[in-house]
Amino acid sequence: MKWNNYIKDYQSYLRIERGLSKNTIENYSFDIERLCLFLETNQIDVSPIKITDETIQQFIYSVSKEVNPRSQARIISGLKSFFNYLVFEDYRNDSPLELIESPKTGRKLPDTLSIKDIDALIAAIDLSSNEGERNRAILETLYGCGLRVSELVSLKISDLFFDEGFIKITGKGNKERFVPIGKLTKKYIEIYQDEIRVHLNIKKGCEDTLFLNRRGNQLTRAMIFTIIKDLAVKIGLNKNISPHTLRHSFATHLLENGADLRSIQLMLGHESITTTEIYVHLDRSFLTEVMHSYHPRK
Repeated sequence: MKWNNYIKDYQSYLRIERGLSKNTIENYSFDIERLCLFLETNQIDVSPIKITDETIQQFIYSVSKEVNPRSQARIISGLKSFFNYLVFEDYRNDSPLELIESPKTGRKLPDTLSIKDIDALIAAIDLSSNEGERNRAILETLYGCGLRVSELVSLKISDLFFDEGFIKITGKGNKERFVPIGKLTKKYIEIYQDEIRVHLNIKKGCEDTLFLNRRGNQLTRAMIFTIIKDLAVKIGLNKNISPHTLRHSFATHLLENGADLRSIQLMLGHESITTTEIYVHLDRSFLTEVMHSYHPRK
């Protein structure tokens, strides 16, 4: 297809010049591939150099029927980045998305789980299977350390500094941070390592990867989503949850128990504290309680 070489060049630019992580590059590429699929399905034979704003508008209209405004805005942002790159490299004179605005999404507050919900999820894990011990360690790590799902699946044994009480996380943009690890999380990781992982036929290249599937390969992000969704169904939890929900809950519970935003920002790996403020939400009753507890003129 006419797009492949341009996409490969763009991916190299994102990796080498902008230093973006593999996951971020995959997300950017997915947006372009979605546009390519639209062109192919509708038999529109056009290169990225010749595509017009009218065709892009048709694509966005098509996408708007399938995804929510937030996802739509992300796709538009990804395409803008790609076509701005083509302009920067003198492949095009202008971007076909120059006049296209992203839909207003508002500030969406993330879902969180109560401590009771999290306890119920973990209690629902079938510990009679080898995968059960692994899944308990996974949920405890996601919630206990506030990790992104991409950080969890790429976590290395060599990143575990249990004696010092920390784990080393490689986050967005390959930036490293150290996150404290609690005794319970450490306990369940050690049980998984000593009783389950040690018996796996570990595939080449995965020797240092902590969490593995039954075949000894690294887990995918999709597998973690499935594990959590299945547990939610099992306990009848009427919330649309994902691995990120445990991360949101980690931050919210810390804040509710007196942790400061700056500390939470460092643990989550956010560049800006503004992101942390959006990420962490509190109900109004808790804010009122804080004000009455700590304001000098309460």
